[in-house]
Amino acid sequence: ALSRRHLSLHEYQSLGIFSDFGVQVPKLTVATTPEEAAKGAEGFPGDEVVIKSQVLAGGRGLGSFKENGFKGGVHIIPKGQAAEFAEKMLGKTLVTKQTGVAGKPCNTVMLAERFQIKNEKYFAILMDRGSGGPVMIGSKTGGTSIEDIAAADPTAIVKVPVDIMEGISDEMAKQMAIDMGFTGEQAASAATSINALYKVFMECDCTMVEINPFAELTDGRVIVCDAKVGFDDNAEFRQKDIHAKRDESQEDAQEVEAKKFDLNYIKLDGSVACMVNGAGLAMSTMDLLKLVGGSPANFLDVGGAANTETVTAAFKIIQGDPDVKSILINIFGGIMRCDVIAQGVVSAVKEVGLSKPLVVRLVGTNVEQGKKIIEESGLPVIALGDFTEAAKKAVELAK
Repeated sequence: ALSRRHLSLHEYQSLGIFSDFGVQVPKLTVATTPEEAAKGAEGFPGDEVVIKSQVLAGGRGLGSFKENGFKGGVHIIPKGQAAEFAEKMLGKTLVTKQTGVAGKPCNTVMLAERFQIKNEKYFAILMDRGSGGPVMIGSKTGGTSIEDIAAADPTAIVKVPVDIMEGISDEMAKQMAIDMGFTGEQAASAATSINALYKVFMECDCTMVEINPFAELTDGRVIVCDAKVGFDDNAEFRQKDIHAKRDESQEDAQEVEAKKFDLNYIKLDGSVACMVNGAGLAMSTMDLLKLVGGSPANFLDVGGAANTETVTAAFKIIQGDPDVKSILINIFGGIMRCDVIAQGVVSAVKEVGLSKPLVVRLVGTNVEQGKKIIEESGLPVIALGDFTEAAKKAVELAK
């Protein structure tokens, strides 16, 4: 299926998990109100503090807030101005290159200690299909995109596969730190964090751990300054505490609703909504819509275990999308019976009404019963048996 494989957490949440595993991270606190920000800022040494908007998107520093035009989601500020800056961020929508024009809501800010960086490195762990296990990736140069570093000098990237059964040794971690340009006490400190990061990657069922920058500070510390971490959704049953941190305000509301019913749903930018059983047929349906001049509004695989309730939920989600101009239901009945789909569609339409043209193509198990349910419902549904004809009709009705 095409469901996203990873849960993303906010920066402060990821750094909190790192700290629990012994990774060196900056001193930080979080605030959800300007008053909390002012109080939190008082706990840091020095005169300045770093304030960071917590939204699940890159490019925060160069972003702007939609409601008030305030520039930048990351600032170094005098501690006394923490409440003022938090006021400009909290409850507002941050727009960055990665969010698109819709932006993402900023409900939390993170306050972190102000420090001076001496050297910036890059470090990541991810699963590598080629080596059949985790691979550590490092570079002596950090603070910028790893793609840019690799393009400028491919030899600057160090890749070290890890045997998934044996894990990482102290010697491997130390050598990785040295290859990334750390020396002396800093190499030992970096190796300790690399060991701990590998432990996070394995024990928390991560799909990716990316540290940029992994920095040596002027005071001699080696810390993780910023991180991107993905967690495997398939491991939710054994990582309940981590998955309970999911911030649904950062996700598409329709995708959140679909997840409650175990529907594989991804919002797209077209105008023809699709409800299909099986990821392969769903992909084929989207391809055919493009070929006949249309554009899919979503990927939606109802799966083989769907019942009337889940089909009803799926129909509500796609009809509730304001971008949808027509709906195409394409079912090849195998495990999923055509009569179950038909009954679900009829129930949904009776419950929420039918405000958009609906084309249904049913083929396979119990197809005659399915067609009979739709015919006897008296609903204005266009039933077609041919795949291409159905796609063409859905596209025509969307224009």
